[in-house]
Amino acid sequence: MRVLMVQTPSVEGFSQEKVYPIGIVTLATHLKMAGHVVELLDMNIEVDSFGSLKDKLLAYRPEVVGLSLRNIDPLANKTSSLVPPFVITVRLVAALLPRVWIVAGGTGFSLFPERLMSELPEIHYGIVGEAETSFPALLASLDNPPDLKGLCYRKGEKVLINPPSRDYDMTRYVVPSRELLATKLYEGINNYVPAIGIETKRGCPLNCTYCVYPQLQGKKLRCRQTDGVVDEIEFLHKEYGIKDFHFNDPVVNIPSGHLEEICREILRRKLRIAWSGFFREDHMDERNIRLFEEAGCNCFSFSPDGLCDESLQVLGKNLTEDDILMAATLAARTDVVTMYHFMVNVPGENSETIGKGLRLLERLYELHSLKRNLGTVVLNNIRILPGTPIAEIAGKEGVIRPETDLLYPVYYNPCPYETLRYRLETHHLHKNVFMWQKVGE
Repeated sequence: MRVLMVQTPSVEGFSQEKVYPIGIVTLATHLKMAGHVVELLDMNIEVDSFGSLKDKLLAYRPEVVGLSLRNIDPLANKTSSLVPPFVITVRLVAALLPRVWIVAGGTGFSLFPERLMSELPEIHYGIVGEAETSFPALLASLDNPPDLKGLCYRKGEKVLINPPSRDYDMTRYVVPSRELLATKLYEGINNYVPAIGIETKRGCPLNCTYCVYPQLQGKKLRCRQTDGVVDEIEFLHKEYGIKDFHFNDPVVNIPSGHLEEICREILRRKLRIAWSGFFREDHMDERNIRLFEEAGCNCFSFSPDGLCDESLQVLGKNLTEDDILMAATLAARTDVVTMYHFMVNVPGENSETIGKGLRLLERLYELHSLKRNLGTVVLNNIRILPGTPIAEIAGKEGVIRPETDLLYPVYYNPCPYETLRYRLETHHLHKNVFMWQKVGE
């Protein structure tokens, strides 16, 4: 079969940070192994995304189009949505090629499969969760598919959804065939985030009350073989000249020892590369942080989210302020840039927790003042997503109602602290600018 895999718009505008769409490239690799002819299109890197899609569809004439909805909105406190361009993408495909099979998937789709398929009858099938096994099996039996994991299908007027796959064996991970989508298209495309991602594991055992990673990937950690991870990095470095990578894991340094083994192998092979990822604070110590830096880590991204112990508890982080400050102390001693992500106006916020949060921010700047290696502090309100404890809390408090449409951006930000983020951003920006400009020393 001729298959076109499309990464639908995942960012706002042409100038935003973009990433290499490892999801559709991975699936395309599996389809190619199954004997299909596959081409790919990432609408995010096209100047005229819909015009490029039209040209590709009419030139290639696929029999099946796979549409990946990775993000439903840009997050970062924004109220814009990525659902409208996805809707138009679906309708454009159906209008141009009325006989083509349309299959939808991706992490964004997996959060709202019934809703999206109900509103978009042009979609024939969907797949929630992992699709490496289900998608090739679906293409082998489009007229009458078997009972596949994660399959979304229609039965009369109803949309039925099978339980998703969250158990793909990562020890048998198939490395994405990057020749299917040229990595050079992503060279120099971003200012901050490395465009090329590497998966070292899937799953997240944590219980953060706002997060959907366990829902999407399961709570069991499934790790790749460390040699295989470094083989992939080495291949991309030597064959494509890629020097900067981002580990796509929800948390890169759990379980303890896995990232350490990867780093030791990077050093053993003398690979001169750089990488970044999101780190868990209570898994950092003096020994492994030196190893991470030596192996090429150029950015520690921490997402403790809570600015004080009370907030950390509400957010289900299983962390303390002391854990955050210990990790910050270690990171501040390195030559690695460090970023912190926090949630603002969390449930239970009051004048006391606000005061504690300001003191924590002050302490972070104090720790990083010597080497000036604090990249930034990101402050967000909580995006309320269905099926999370935060959604339940918001419902009980009346922040959302049963009819509130969570497909589109809804944030937890009730009165009387609905402007707290701006106050904290002003404080943070003042500290950041004065630190970098060396004012007030």
